[in-house]
Amino acid sequence: MELLTQTMKSEMETCKKRARDAGLQFQDNTLEYIVTNQDLLELSPRVMIPTLYDYWVHDVEVHRNRWHYDAYPSNPYETVINTRPPISYYNQDNADWFNVLIFYHVLGHIDFFQNNVFFRGTWNDDFCGQALADKRLLNSIRSERGEEKRWVDYVIEFARAIDNLVGYHQELAQEDRREQAKIFGAFSEKVNFYFGPFLKGLHEQKQIELKFYADEIARYNRCVAELKKQQGEIAFFEDNFLRSKFPEFNNVFKKQKEKDEKPKPKDIFQHLMDHSDFLNKEENTWMQEVMQVVRRTSLYFQPQTRSKISNEGWASFWHQKLFLADERIKTHEADYAKVDSGVTTDPRLGINPYAAGMHLFEFIEDMARKGKLSPQYQLLHGIEERKQYDQNFGDAYGKQAVFEARKYCDDYLLVNFLSDEDFQDFVDRYKLFVAGTRPSRTEWNIAEVYIKSKSGKDYRRLLNRALYHPPNIDFSGQKAKDGELYLDHVYEGRSFFKRYIASVLIGLEFFWGRRVKLETTEYEQVQPIDQWEWWRRGRPPLKYKKIRVLYTCERKQVTRTVMGLSKPGYDYE
Repeated sequence: MELLTQTMKSEMETCKKRARDAGLQFQDNTLEYIVTNQDLLELSPRVMIPTLYDYWVHDVEVHRNRWHYDAYPSNPYETVINTRPPISYYNQDNADWFNVLIFYHVLGHIDFFQNNVFFRGTWNDDFCGQALADKRLLNSIRSERGEEKRWVDYVIEFARAIDNLVGYHQELAQEDRREQAKIFGAFSEKVNFYFGPFLKGLHEQKQIELKFYADEIARYNRCVAELKKQQGEIAFFEDNFLRSKFPEFNNVFKKQKEKDEKPKPKDIFQHLMDHSDFLNKEENTWMQEVMQVVRRTSLYFQPQTRSKISNEGWASFWHQKLFLADERIKTHEADYAKVDSGVTTDPRLGINPYAAGMHLFEFIEDMARKGKLSPQYQLLHGIEERKQYDQNFGDAYGKQAVFEARKYCDDYLLVNFLSDEDFQDFVDRYKLFVAGTRPSRTEWNIAEVYIKSKSGKDYRRLLNRALYHPPNIDFSGQKAKDGELYLDHVYEGRSFFKRYIASVLIGLEFFWGRRVKLETTEYEQVQPIDQWEWWRRGRPPLKYKKIRVLYTCERKQVTRTVMGLSKPGYDYE
């Protein structure tokens, strides 16, 4: 591993200047290293953080990566990590012109890290420094434990099994409320609720038309323009039209506000450390220190996990714009086309986050440039009218829109930002589809791939299913008895992997020191799949029953009890 040469560093500075001229914003200090494939193999299990704590799984991953590389040699181009300063690694086999392209891609990542609101908890953090301190802490604890140092790894392993349950969104929500109060004042919550959950909910229930939504926005803007902001908002909500149309609004808003103001349970990590009698024994407090290391690491990487499509899409969006305008591409056009197509081409099967994110940013930019983000456009339903609509707002407006999307969107918000009609236009523009498999009509033992759907709704559903989705678990204690830890899984369409449930519960029982219960929802197949029935119907008639089950872990023994079930039916998803 070595630092960039002065020549390449100079090239990097040129890339920085051009990126800033294009609108990207980032701190000036960065670190770049030239590394070998071997370096990348060893750093990868540590998520490229060279100072991350030692853990035996990292060593296993190094050996697995080496075997995979020996069997399938590859040449990873780069990687970048969100630290202060940001650190990027470049493969020593990259050509100089290729590194220029990669620099632009990396600068897109750095801009995203340092400006996206979901990363705001990391904007001022030196995670490499924190990771080094955590590594030294764990080494010190291992030394103190002596012959029992293996228990440090046991605690890390148990903690990593639940490191996605760290209350990331609760922390963000609290910061959002504080920022909104600073910006909008005391009346903002009511306005946000009215134009957010209240009207959107009525529209989804088909109780109001989209035109009504646009008219209300116009009426609100008139009230605020004619009067001062606070007086305008008062006049808007005291208007006889609104009071007669929605007499229930004030009560609904009051109930929602009371619900939001109720203290929400902390993440399971923190709950265990605060309330476990076992962990709070004097001789076990070292376990809390180990758990805090795992929790801090998880919280730091949560935004990266939740922004794979948006982050990679933003970097790809800018490496194309900047590199194609760079004179250093001359004589390398064919090489660039080959490399770029391998990175940003939509696959026939599955999802390429680079391509999906980049295309979404391109589409949003084009819509903004043509004025299609306006309420007037959203009221149009004719296909030809929508195709021909172009107010020519200009490149500046398009640029502003994508930078706003970069600032406020994670993967979920980016994928679900567009209306159903706009997303269908997006799918049509890029010729996207959802692929399926079915038994071959000619060979009974062969499956064939076919275009299952070109619907925007289906493709968006495919993207949403691919997103990171930690389980929603209530542990408020209402169902707990005799000091047990009762975890109530709020089912959102995804079941747990059964093979992991027992080991995770055993770890939780260890931390809690008492019995642990997990209530969740599962599916059970009632009858086997009939392949010929599948072929005849065009989709598999999977007969199933949806059941609520209770797992109990006591003294390392896990039992499963069926609590109830729904009527059998067919799952066509």
